[in-house]
Parts: sequence; structure tokens; C-alpha cells
Amino acid sequence: LVKIVDRYGKQHADDRKALDLQSEAPKYGSHHELLELVESKLVESNSDVSVDSLVQLENHLETALSVTRARKTELLLKLVDSLKEKEKLLKEENQGLASQ
Repeated sequence: LVKIVDRYGKQHADDRKALDLQSEAPKYGSHHELLELVESKLVESNSDVSVDSLVQLENHLETALSVTRARKTELLLKLVDSLKEKEKLLKEENQGLASQ
């Protein structure tokens, strides 16, 4: 469990950078809207879709994914902290009961 938490801690730093990038960038809409936009660009095969447009969409999707990972990691670390606190309280309670 400690290895997993350490790994998530390291990943969290990378994901926080992604969050900072996303806050500086203009709002692109929800993940669902981004996916619909990509799908519509790909379905329009008979029209010219520029490579730059596809690269830009790919960057938007990567940013959205990084933000999602960062949020997930943040929530997981909060959960681990709360479980550690609960474990500490239970140990104290167990020691109190054992001393009686």
C-alpha cells in the first residue's frame, strides 16, 4: 500500500502541472463535448480536416485526461489521509481499552 501511495504522490505532482496548464488555457468544454467534436471532425471525411485541427483536438483531449487523472489522484490521497487518521484513532482507542 505504501508503494502505491508513493507512486500516486509522484504522479500527483505531474498531474498538478497539467491542472495548472488547463487553468491557463481557455475553457474547451466538457469531456463529452470534446469527444463529440472529435467524432464530428472524423465523420466529416468528405470535407478537408486539417492536421492542425486534429492535433489541436488531441491536445485538448490530453489536457482533459490529465485534469481528470489529477482530480482522481487528489481524491485518492484525501481518502488515504482520512483512513490513516481513522487508523490512528482506532489504535488509540484500542490502547485505551487494553489498558483497562
